Amino acid sequence: MKKLHFILINIMLSSVLAYCYAQEKTVTFTTSAGVIKARLYNDVPNHTSVFIKKAANGDYNGTLFTRVIKEFMIQGGSPDSKNAPAGARCGFGDRRSEILPEFRNHYFHKKGVLAAPRQNDDINPKKKSDMSQFFIVHGKVYTDGALDTLELIKNQPIRRKAMDTYYKPFKTELEILKKDNPREFNKRVVEINSKVDSVIRSTPGHLIFTEEQRKAYTTRGGCPHLDGFYTIYGEVTEGFEVIDAIANQPKDAYDRPKKDIRIIKVTIQ
Repeated sequence: MKKLHFILINIMLSSVLAYCYAQEKTVTFTTSAGVIKARLYNDVPNHTSVFIKKAANGDYNGTLFTRVIKEFMIQGGSPDSKNAPAGARCGFGDRRSEILPEFRNHYFHKKGVLAAPRQNDDINPKKKSDMSQFFIVHGKVYTDGALDTLELIKNQPIRRKAMDTYYKPFKTELEILKKDNPREFNKRVVEINSKVDSVIRSTPGHLIFTEEQRKAYTTRGGCPHLDGFYTIYGEVTEGFEVIDAIANQPKDAYDRPKKDIRIIKVTIQ
């Protein structure tokens, strides 16, 4: 009986721990411009755990938002900004804080997502994230037409290559069919377009926005051109007006706000 009681206690304890682990953490950014709250994703474990550790150590406390660009993002947390003189260039980050990326296709750069900046590919080919800093997307609202254009531009090289395979060899034949047998012509065109679309969808690096992405980018807004290049590990739940206020600050030639926007403290719940 005692053994059974012990087993039941262990099962209950394991269930409680599993439940607690599954709960997403909440981060609060208390800044001189207001308070921003965000939730941290559980399925980006390395980034989330490093961010939580740095926040708990107070690494982000007292730092500045060193780079703010309206309709793009606000970036802060860099250790070299804590005691940066007014007007000095800062926000260079810390290469020692880099970790490997954790890209997740179901996360994208809608307004308010929390992500890790990084150095360019030429000096950072593995796309490692610099966890000494973070950025929050401000972004802009797109029309469906604008998203269509982004898809066309991105997929044009793939489409051109596929057309060389499935259309170009039959161009003369199709031109004749268009005059002599319009119904057969339309059927062939549908088949060709289907094959071309299939090639686009199966080629790495293609761009086709999901319904969820289109809804977000045409209502809340964001920065779709960043998708797939930076690791996203959370999203803002409160304080969007604070993001707007920071993004609209007057800034210098290096995008540092002329009036310091300080991160007073970052806490995790």
